[in-house]
Amino acid sequence: MKTTEQTEKNGFLKFYDSFKQVVGIIVSWIYRLRKLVLAAPVVYYALKFAGYNAAHLPERVGLNLQSTGEFALYISRYAAVVGPLALTGGCLAMMFLSRKAMYAWAVSLFSLALPLLLLISNVYPA
Repeated sequence: MKTTEQTEKNGFLKFYDSFKQVVGIIVSWIYRLRKLVLAAPVVYYALKFAGYNAAHLPERVGLNLQSTGEFALYISRYAAVVGPLALTGGCLAMMFLSRKAMYAWAVSLFSLALPLLLLISNVYPA
């Protein structure tokens, strides 16, 4: 004959086992979808920065500011917007094709700084 204490202990163990199973399923799905989870914020911010730069950059974007205050190279606004966006997309494509997702993801995060640097260098050139 089971005592009340044993019944409560068995009930808790059943709850704990089912809780562990549910948490295990959630963790395994997050691990399987880790590349999508990592890529989602990068894609969002890359598109957000591209849209912002498309509206705020001048027609010709200067690169490589010289000591004289002139830019050494000028590119079109389209190239300044699409170039970093393509670089970020390439990094994310490498992430999806690679077994090691973190390396390409980290590079794609750093490539998000390119549109901001272009905007800052053209708004505040010297």
